[in-house]
Amino acid sequence: MDKEHFHPKGPAVVDRSLTLEMVRVTERAAIAAAGWRGKGDEKAADRAAVDAMRAEMNQMDIAGRIVIGEGERDEAPMLFIGEEVGNGNGPQVDIAVDPLEGTTLCAKNQADSLAVLALAERGGLLHAPDVYMQKIAIGPGYPEGVIDIDEPASDSALKLAKAKGVDVSEITVCILDRPRHAQIVEEMRKVGASVKLIYDGDIAGVIHAAMTDDTGIDMYMGTGGAPEGVLGAAALRCLGGQMQGRLVLDTAEKRERSERLGISDPDKIYGVKELASGDVLFAATGVTNGSMLRGVQIRPHSVRTSTIVMRSWSKTLRWVDARHQRDD
Repeated sequence: MDKEHFHPKGPAVVDRSLTLEMVRVTERAAIAAAGWRGKGDEKAADRAAVDAMRAEMNQMDIAGRIVIGEGERDEAPMLFIGEEVGNGNGPQVDIAVDPLEGTTLCAKNQADSLAVLALAERGGLLHAPDVYMQKIAIGPGYPEGVIDIDEPASDSALKLAKAKGVDVSEITVCILDRPRHAQIVEEMRKVGASVKLIYDGDIAGVIHAAMTDDTGIDMYMGTGGAPEGVLGAAALRCLGGQMQGRLVLDTAEKRERSERLGISDPDKIYGVKELASGDVLFAATGVTNGSMLRGVQIRPHSVRTSTIVMRSWSKTLRWVDARHQRDD
């Protein structure tokens, strides 16, 4: 099923045929991770997804560079920041990956574990260090300035309700269930907003806020991983919506790492187009069942996958349900 929109002015930089190749990449990673669902071994599940994603990605017709990956070269043996991927025959692109978004969710067989990949023209994705990022995100259709990362959380909920034309009691805010977010949760409940707590997977949280009609979530807020923030912004570029993010660089070591990646202002607030710019493609395949995608279904002779793939230039969303024949 597609949602088609008129193309905006401006050139398409990345070949649209890459969307199907991206689907194959996230499908393969999701299937590999699915074999570890509910088995309590996060590292094994993540390793399986990484191996599968890298093998499939190296068959893509791109000259790719990992800018959001599994860590720096000395921390990750593959899909590390700076690694060159693809077969070299195609456009030069920057790539952000999370081969297994929600490793804990997969290990516990809980909802919304995903295999995620974003691709943009070279220079289009923020080179974010693996640190925390403060985030706030809403979906499309609202005037600029509805959200402000520096204002009290309750004010953002009230302003969003006013912009939507509803009482704040009809606003649902998605927040990671962490002790550091206790004050945000308390503020939201005090003004009457509903809180949807999630245990992991804040890329999905950002996407849910941009697909309110399907998920019932109006806003995502809280502090999570910066790499996940870039991936969430890539999805928002395709879906529409607003997002603000600020890196949490609270130690000298983190500030030094960010400077090596070209970040000179540690207090900068990034908008969605500063996190992910230009022609952006995004794909995610469900590993476990969730509110957005069905998880991998393993059957005696086949495997079924559910994927969402989107593109910022055309504003096209596709849901790809695939059946893969099993070799065994």
